[in-house]
Amino acid sequence: MEGQLRFDGRVVLVTGAGGGLGRAYALAFAERGASVVVNDLGGDFKGVGRSSSAADNVVEEIKKRGGKAVANYDSVEAGEKVVKTALDAFGKIDIVINNAGILRDRSFVRISDEDWDIIHKVHLRGSFQVTRAAWDHMKKQKFGRIIMTSSASGIYGNFGQANYSAAKLGLAGLSNTLAIEGRKFNIHCNTIAPTAGSRMTESVMPQDLVDALKPDYVAPLVLWLCHESCEENGGLFEVGAGWIGKLRWERTLGAIVRQKNQPMTPEAVKANWRKICDFENANHPQTIQESTASVIEVLNKIDSQGGVSMNHTSQAASATTAAFTTAIGYKLPPRTFSYTELEAIMYALGVGASVKNPENLKFVYEGNSDFSCLPTFGVIPAQKCMMDGGLSEVPGLTIDYTKVLHGEQYLELYKPLPKTGQLTNEAIIVDILDKGSGLVILLDVYSYSGKELICFNQFTVFVVGSGGFGGKKTSDKAKVTVPPPKRPPDAILTDTTSLNQAVLYRLSGDWNPLHIDPSFASLGGFEKPILHGLCSFGYAARHILQQFGNNDVSRFRAIKARFAKPVYPGQTLLTEMWKEGNRIHFQTKVQETGDIVLSNAYVDLVPTSDVLSTKVSSKDGTLQSTLVFEEIGRRIKDVGKELVKKVNAVFQWNITKHGQTAAQWTIDLKNGSGELYQGPARGSADTSFTLSDENFMEVVLGKLNPQKAFFSGKLQVKGNIMLSQKLEMILKDHAKL
Repeated sequence: MEGQLRFDGRVVLVTGAGGGLGRAYALAFAERGASVVVNDLGGDFKGVGRSSSAADNVVEEIKKRGGKAVANYDSVEAGEKVVKTALDAFGKIDIVINNAGILRDRSFVRISDEDWDIIHKVHLRGSFQVTRAAWDHMKKQKFGRIIMTSSASGIYGNFGQANYSAAKLGLAGLSNTLAIEGRKFNIHCNTIAPTAGSRMTESVMPQDLVDALKPDYVAPLVLWLCHESCEENGGLFEVGAGWIGKLRWERTLGAIVRQKNQPMTPEAVKANWRKICDFENANHPQTIQESTASVIEVLNKIDSQGGVSMNHTSQAASATTAAFTTAIGYKLPPRTFSYTELEAIMYALGVGASVKNPENLKFVYEGNSDFSCLPTFGVIPAQKCMMDGGLSEVPGLTIDYTKVLHGEQYLELYKPLPKTGQLTNEAIIVDILDKGSGLVILLDVYSYSGKELICFNQFTVFVVGSGGFGGKKTSDKAKVTVPPPKRPPDAILTDTTSLNQAVLYRLSGDWNPLHIDPSFASLGGFEKPILHGLCSFGYAARHILQQFGNNDVSRFRAIKARFAKPVYPGQTLLTEMWKEGNRIHFQTKVQETGDIVLSNAYVDLVPTSDVLSTKVSSKDGTLQSTLVFEEIGRRIKDVGKELVKKVNAVFQWNITKHGQTAAQWTIDLKNGSGELYQGPARGSADTSFTLSDENFMEVVLGKLNPQKAFFSGKLQVKGNIMLSQKLEMILKDHAKL
């Protein structure tokens, strides 16, 4: 059947599946291709007795229909055993339906300790035990779907079911937290409160009603919530008789009932009781952050103004502030960006590099002996995190994306960009600010080549009209802009953009029609399409690298700029530059109008001495020690586990040339299967060595005794010196150099 939701290859565990709802779930999943574990203790609705026949009958029924199933007869309190059945039979666990349950109905005064405890053991503890046993398997495979079975009794209460109601509402709370903790692992957890005929409801419903409320009317919701294409997470649904409804919390606007420096009294509560209980214009908090945000706002109001009743505006602001608080710290899904020389050249052309300037040939010709990526190409991979609706996926961040402007940009390079490769970009919202006329989102993006951090970007995104929600106005997370010196510039360079400049630049990945479609630009209030701000940004960086960096990309460390006004393709960009040590302050203007388009900007250059220290090399252009470490890395891959057992230490090497640190390497023989990587130790090293490239090779080749090198000052050691003796097995027994 075309469009049918299938579960081929999925393994589903259904507890309490010997009859009623559980049986319906098991049959439905099996019919759509899933392998099913049918769990049932086989007792009656009170939890008395046990039998294998209930589970066996359902398994047999599934197999007769051509499905795959196995039985399990353990109590859900033995969650590990239940899940082990799935792992032994099918090799994994994808979906858990916590359905098992019993009843011990008594009026509150007649509930015994046993009646209370057994209900919680089966419903709440049993669901916990089974889910916990499956959780790590779901995390490792980055997929899991979990259903908790609550009840209308848990949501609303019911006479004679105090024990049952408490356990069932507890399941909803458990589900809410698992939904939060599992989100980043693609584990979704939802709760249902079904009304259906079963062994349990036979005692509380007339038989004709039991027959009418078929379990088959509940199963479709469960299947949908467990399908890989369903994004629902943390929901609570009532379902029965073919009807489904979603529940949410509702809260009144409330009232502030105390004054600053005054005691809070029950008389004040009484006086405000009508307002406290008035659900007109109520709100619907969805997270604990939203729930507590209004309380924090109340504290601020009382401290600053005394007692003030919360009105609709302040409550709306509170809800908005809470939602944005939820978004802070949110990590966007990692995005990869693969590129070749083509993308690097396309970007260079997009920011004005041209063969008219022979020095630009290294940026536009892959056959050039010094072919390089322009440093500001580093914004392109990072920008991918925001493309394809990246920010629109952030929970609580409901903003009008047609009013988004790029406010500022910061880029820092830790080494020159690879000429080709694949970068993995990890983005996190580090802060949200209230600027009155709009809000500001600070988005940090880290770009890695493998495990090596290549560059860091901070995007400052301004959303027009979304301010005034009572948030903070500044952040210590922001990379600040700096005004230029108050003196004439030390240098000025100009470039005239082409009429096709925006058309060319957008080929690097920014497809916003604002930069090419006249009708869309008109909607944005512009007379014609404008140039990308990051295009002007690239022009300015290229000017500075040409003027003060000799077009050497290894000289480029960081750039920060504020986007002040738009540029139209065809206009001339003029970059004014002030040199202050290794920082080049700059501002970029449109020559034809005098408007400043990039303001309070700067580029930080790497000192010439540092560049030289990283370039010192052997005859083939590489530090000699690099070849040794590469060979050590290959050997560790072969015998890493053995070395970890013998050594159990982390070593960091600082290799110098002409007195300057030229390279750092870390040999990790403490964690996992062992690893060698370039850069400082993650965390702390047990032992650190500092010596020159030449002396390192002397030690490796046996021409220089390490002890003599240490006492003569050629080798510096920090940390546990005794561990250095274990390096002999690395350099001699395993490196075999």
